[in-house]
Amino acid sequence: MDFTESEERLALRSAVAGLVAGYGPTYYRSKAQAGEYLSELWTKAGELGYLGVNLPEEHGGGGGGIGDLAAVLEELSAGGCPTLMMVVSPAICGTVIARFGTPEQQRRWLPGIASGESILAFAITEPDAGSNSHRITTTARRDGSDWLLDGRKTFISGVDVADAVLVVGRTEDARTGRLKPALFLVPTDAPGFEARRIEMDLVSPDHQFALFLDGVRLPGDALVGDPDSGLLQLFAGLNPERIMAASLAAGSARHALERAVGYARERQVWGTPIGAHQGLAHPLAQVKIELELARLMTQKAAALYDAGDDAAAGEAANMAKYAAGEVSARAVDQAVQTLGGNGLASEYGLGAAIAASRLGRIAPVSREMILNFVAQHSLGLPKSY
Repeated sequence: MDFTESEERLALRSAVAGLVAGYGPTYYRSKAQAGEYLSELWTKAGELGYLGVNLPEEHGGGGGGIGDLAAVLEELSAGGCPTLMMVVSPAICGTVIARFGTPEQQRRWLPGIASGESILAFAITEPDAGSNSHRITTTARRDGSDWLLDGRKTFISGVDVADAVLVVGRTEDARTGRLKPALFLVPTDAPGFEARRIEMDLVSPDHQFALFLDGVRLPGDALVGDPDSGLLQLFAGLNPERIMAASLAAGSARHALERAVGYARERQVWGTPIGAHQGLAHPLAQVKIELELARLMTQKAAALYDAGDDAAAGEAANMAKYAAGEVSARAVDQAVQTLGGNGLASEYGLGAAIAASRLGRIAPVSREMILNFVAQHSLGLPKSY
């Protein structure tokens, strides 16, 4: 067992860290406050090949794995520029299309996802379904050779910068009459497709939307993959989602910890740096320990996924996302406490991170649902719901 990253992975991390250093938290904050996306950083990262490191080389990607893409997002986040669309476009949508899309779908979408010229959003959550994806009511029915899609989605990230949305719906099984999961590629300019921005207290360049699908007509080839394998295809995208969410949270925790440690080294009270006092040193050391544990589990989850062990990757990915979400919230809280009043000053950028770090305990799956998963699948306890 090797607990160190390859030279290639370390070089990738270093290169991405160098890129994001030219933008940083001030750039991120200014974009978020202006309601704008990180377009310049996204474009540059795409040009350098960082957005598609996990996608096949024949479609413009780097031919690497989800571990490589997770390293890119962790470094961007550690540099003060986390972006949810890396979780969504290359990780979820890119993975699903690369694994299950038709050759035409792969040619149409993967090169643009890899270069950053195309962005795909992902829509699974519904107002009345929440974490219970079995209650999804967005349905597609055949109309000749086309599909007609109807339904609602909520808290869908980045629709304003997306060219299309990978929508999780349901179709009728001709043999049983029951509804089964299916994934559709829906252009954001399709007639009957409406996106309404959800106003959030969270200050972020990644905006949230409610989607209204009213008789959206789609060609037959908008269906992704095998109509009888929709559930398998869906879960193929959710493990990368959790791994990437863990990387974003871990990178954000690194950023907060670095700000706190730097301040604790320099700030003096009564002639002594405040970092010398165990009341601050020990909580920061605890964050460091929990952060490294979360990073290690994230790397394990990515390695299992890239090795093709979906079942083991599912357990590890959920644990990684839980651990990283917890330490991110703890790191930001302790950073604010370390800086005192300065922790809420705009100059240091930690005040807005309080809300952002809390998101890691809620999305893309809540900590409670992860605990349910571990209790049921890892411990073999009875299901409570």
